[in-house]
Amino acid sequence: MKTKYVIGVDIGTTSAKAVLYAKDGKVISNHGIEYPLFSPTPETAEQNPEEIFSAVINTVKKIMQESHVEPKDILCVSFSSAMHSVIAVDQEGKPLTECITWADNRSSDWVEKIKTEMNGHEIYLRTGTPIHPMSPLAKLVWLRNDYSELFSKTYKFISIKEYIFYKLFGKYVVDYSIASSTGLFNIYTLAWDEEALNIAGVTPKQLSEPVPTTYRLTGMNESFAKEMNLLSSTPFVVGAGDGVLSNLGVDAIDPGVVAVTIGTSGAIRAVSDKPITDPKGRIFCYALTENHWVIGGPVNNGGMIFRWARDQLGETEAAAAKRLGKDPYDILTEIADRVTPGADGLLFHPYLAGERAPLWDSNARGSFFGLGMHHKKEHLIRAILEGVIFNLYTVLLALTELIGEPKKIHATGGFARSELWRQMMADIFNQDVYIPESFESSCLGAAILGLYSLGEVDSLNVVSEMVGATYHHTPNSENVAIYEDLTPIYIRVSRLLQQEYESMAAFQKKWV
Repeated sequence: MKTKYVIGVDIGTTSAKAVLYAKDGKVISNHGIEYPLFSPTPETAEQNPEEIFSAVINTVKKIMQESHVEPKDILCVSFSSAMHSVIAVDQEGKPLTECITWADNRSSDWVEKIKTEMNGHEIYLRTGTPIHPMSPLAKLVWLRNDYSELFSKTYKFISIKEYIFYKLFGKYVVDYSIASSTGLFNIYTLAWDEEALNIAGVTPKQLSEPVPTTYRLTGMNESFAKEMNLLSSTPFVVGAGDGVLSNLGVDAIDPGVVAVTIGTSGAIRAVSDKPITDPKGRIFCYALTENHWVIGGPVNNGGMIFRWARDQLGETEAAAAKRLGKDPYDILTEIADRVTPGADGLLFHPYLAGERAPLWDSNARGSFFGLGMHHKKEHLIRAILEGVIFNLYTVLLALTELIGEPKKIHATGGFARSELWRQMMADIFNQDVYIPESFESSCLGAAILGLYSLGEVDSLNVVSEMVGATYHHTPNSENVAIYEDLTPIYIRVSRLLQQEYESMAAFQKKWV
């Protein structure tokens, strides 16, 4: 029987990626195209929707060209996408705004009002999206009040994935997963939430039609099909959000299996068979399918903190790396590895970009605590690496309150290249940590969801046959004892500083 193929596409924050898989999960071809994030002010984070659309078209075109696979042998194209984006469009589907991304903080002044004056917590409990500037709910309240003329001209408010599907198929649909990350969608009824829509000032007609993540569209625009070397009849599966599909792509969908991702940012997620929200408002709950719900917390501050450390503290190491033909990150981890766990009593709170989980405070700011004359550069580097893991661990503690102790940790992302960082996670979490052998986990998750949609596989658990493990770390008992002493200090300090975060953020807005 002739081999059949599936394409997984991930529309990320920094690039669009496409991977062509054989039906058994083997990677045949892959390609990615980067696009810029525009930040003319510290609070702005926008992208050009047309640049992203072009990147999607061209990544698919490239893998089809490289693979020489016949268009008729493509079973489907299935999508993953970054969450929380908003684009205002007119009646012709043309953008009235750029794509306002999850990282945009311009709605921050309205977030507190939603929380305190607009029944925000009750809305969170129904929608699963914490009240935060990342949320489209907050973005719409901001646009409605601060840009009323633009708001009144808008025909629909959509996400970047909806924009791409509209251009390809002329239809506005939003999958339950992306809808569940808007703060406007009731995750228990799988319908737009009336109170949230009233606060945002929109009607269901101004939003897309919610559909299951397995929903398929056919009859693509002929010119775009030809450009991608696909048949216009090729099914496009609407798919889900990147985070929830990453859980699927690293085989973390069984009860008790927790996925931890550290890329530029980071997240901890687990899968439940029903929606779960947190009375304390610390975690999200987003749909994967009607029977799979991903709960967890995203953090702003992941690998980008290590990049900041490289740029601000690692000039000497970067120069040495260039001379030796090595990666500067490897040299920095080598000097951090000379320091004992706990960095000889130095803690770092990595809130350089505000923070989402567990604080949900865009005013949060970074800090070293415990700094003494005995501390050197290598202590700072180690504390920075540990701080990222401590922060993720506090999210895991919140998750544990709701679903119990994890049975297994699957960790992925750029951090996995560092043996020191992987071992830190095992020691701080006091858990065995497995690093799945998964190429582009969100693309793989999308591909598997696509096969499931078509009935080519009868369960999402087929992923376990496609994903192996590259590394396995067990906790070091001596290190665990040190981190168990430091963890409560780490948590208390961040909580004690929360009032001061607001004061410092106000100062920086005024004077910096």
